[in-house]
Amino acid sequence: MNHGKVASCQERINELFDSLTLTDTGIAESLGVSKQTVSAWRTGVRSPKRSMLETLSEKYRVDVAWLMGYDVPRYGEREDFDAISLPGVMPISKRRVPLLGGIVCGEPAFAEEEFESYVAVGTNVHADYCLKAHGDSMIGARIMDGDIVFIRKQDMVENGEIAAVLIGDETTLKRVYYDPDNQVLSLVAENPRFKTLRYMGAELDQVRILGKAVAFQSDVR
Repeated sequence: MNHGKVASCQERINELFDSLTLTDTGIAESLGVSKQTVSAWRTGVRSPKRSMLETLSEKYRVDVAWLMGYDVPRYGEREDFDAISLPGVMPISKRRVPLLGGIVCGEPAFAEEEFESYVAVGTNVHADYCLKAHGDSMIGARIMDGDIVFIRKQDMVENGEIAAVLIGDETTLKRVYYDPDNQVLSLVAENPRFKTLRYMGAELDQVRILGKAVAFQSDVR
C-alpha cells in the first residue's frame, strides 16, 4: 500500500501546534528551542530536522510519517512507521536510546548527566546512551557540532578508538591511546587546531573512560 504525501510538513506542524493548549513560547520552551525557530517552522522558512521530528513524535504522541505529510493516521502505531511503504524510505528496525546531555568535542566541559529525551536508532547499534556533540575537535572523524554520538558503556577501549572520557568533573570526546610502559594516556583530537591532552602518574586517577563511541547520527548539511 502506497501512502503518498497529502500535506506539507509546515501544514502538519501548524495543525499539531494549533491543537495544543501551549502558546508558541510554551512550545519553544518545552522543546528547548527558540520562539523564532518555532515561528520558522510555522511559516515554512525551514522545517524541523529528522531528529526534532522524532522528538515531536515522542512528546506529542503522533506519527513521524504524519508530521512529514504522509497519508497515515495522526495517532497511529508509531513503532510501525518504518514498516509503511513510503517512496525512497527503506524499512529499518529501531529502538530508543536515552539522550543524557552533551559532550564537548574540544576542551573538556562539565559532564551533563541529566536525562533529556530519547533518540531513535537502528537495532544494529549496540549503545547504552547517546550524547550531543558540541565543538569541532572531532571533525576529522566526521563528527560535527550538533551530531548525536552513541556510547556503549565500558571502562576500557583499544588504542585509537574514540571514547567519551571523564576528566575530573568534565567530559570530552577523543581518540584514546595508552602507553603502558611509560604510563601515559593521550587523548587525541581529529582536528590539528587542538592539542593532544596527556595524563601520567597520579594524573591518571582523574581520568575515567565512560564508554566507546560506536556510532553517530548526523543531519544532512
